[in-house]
Amino acid sequence: MARSLGQLRHRPPRYSAAALAWRGLRGHTWPRVWRDPELKTSYDAVVVGGGVHGLATAYYLARNHDITDVAVLDKAYLGSGGSGRNTAIIRANYLTPAGVAFYGRSLQLYNSMAVDLNINVMFSERGHLTLAHTDGALRTMRWRAEVNKLGGVDSSVIGPGEIKKIVPSLDTSDRPRYPILGALYHPPGGIVRHDAVVWGYARAADHLGVEMHQRTEVLDVLCSGGEGPGGKGAGGRVTGVRTNRGDISTPVVINCTAGWASLVSAMAGVRLPIVTHPLQAAVTEPVKMFLPAVVVSGSLHVYVSQTSRGELVFGASVDPVATYSVRGSSEFTEELAGHVLQLMPGISQMRLLRQWAGLCDMTPDYSPVMGFTPVEGFLVDVGWGTYGFKAGPVSGEQMAEVVATGRTPELIEPFALSRFNTGNLVGEKGAAAVGH
Repeated sequence: MARSLGQLRHRPPRYSAAALAWRGLRGHTWPRVWRDPELKTSYDAVVVGGGVHGLATAYYLARNHDITDVAVLDKAYLGSGGSGRNTAIIRANYLTPAGVAFYGRSLQLYNSMAVDLNINVMFSERGHLTLAHTDGALRTMRWRAEVNKLGGVDSSVIGPGEIKKIVPSLDTSDRPRYPILGALYHPPGGIVRHDAVVWGYARAADHLGVEMHQRTEVLDVLCSGGEGPGGKGAGGRVTGVRTNRGDISTPVVINCTAGWASLVSAMAGVRLPIVTHPLQAAVTEPVKMFLPAVVVSGSLHVYVSQTSRGELVFGASVDPVATYSVRGSSEFTEELAGHVLQLMPGISQMRLLRQWAGLCDMTPDYSPVMGFTPVEGFLVDVGWGTYGFKAGPVSGEQMAEVVATGRTPELIEPFALSRFNTGNLVGEKGAAAVGH
């Protein structure tokens, strides 16, 4: 049975504003937000990856299914991967019926997250504009709008006049090389504080009894009975994991990693159709708020939003070369600036403060791989490309149900690994390639 925050085992203390100021002035040490327990030699389930997907999975295992003997392992610190490197845009206006239903549920969970986790995740419903610069793109936006409406997601196609009213800084004239002909407008879309989401899930999972182990790297997935060496591969079953802190016995291992998903799965003898590419982003100096919505242009390969502190956050498509490097490049900065200035010439004097990169696991159909694998007890929640943060809550909820019931929920059936053998792909490239 699902439990409320009032039923948490180790509910955190509440402090008034005066008490917070008093503790700070007196130099009192603060209690840990989550425990740092000793690593045990066995658990009912082990989650590999301490990002939003892994933490959400552990949280919903405990909250919805009362499975609390769970360890979340991360080789660095919680949120150190894609969860701490993304641009934190939330939306549900995808292209396929499967994607619309899935991300629609995730958006619902984000809307109630502050109450559910008792933490301000700073969700800001800005509205999301996907610009169309060609007749072909405009046709795709109309297609997406109708699919969204059928799935109960608020989206519609609007013209340049309405776009200008929402975002006055956009150049909607016919002068640019790529004039704006229209846009898919998704009012429920917005941004959220990614660190707060990670902290919220970690704290709530800890209070329900889940253990988080940082600086604990998985070196191997232990199996028996399989066709390959060490009992791995099809027909095998998971018996545990080997870490830099010792072996752990467990019947269930859930791979919730990003960037290293194919490498972790290979430890269990499971091959994934994933190629890893860097994705770069950048942020400007803070200025007065002037960009009220999230703006995306697939033709120009750019998206931009403004944080509550006033910074503009930019991103683009993944780098063209597959690599595990997370270094920024001057080519990205130059191309990004050129494309953004075509949309908003008025920001030419703003200074770019920093840029960074993260790793994205891309599948052939730009959709994730979720659920069971040929190795019994080895589950995956991977292949999220550039859009994994949006799906963190619903992924955790659904993967927890897979573990608890032994069945694949209807919401994630289309994302099964077996689809690459049957050819039933979920083609989301039109809404996911640059569609932040």
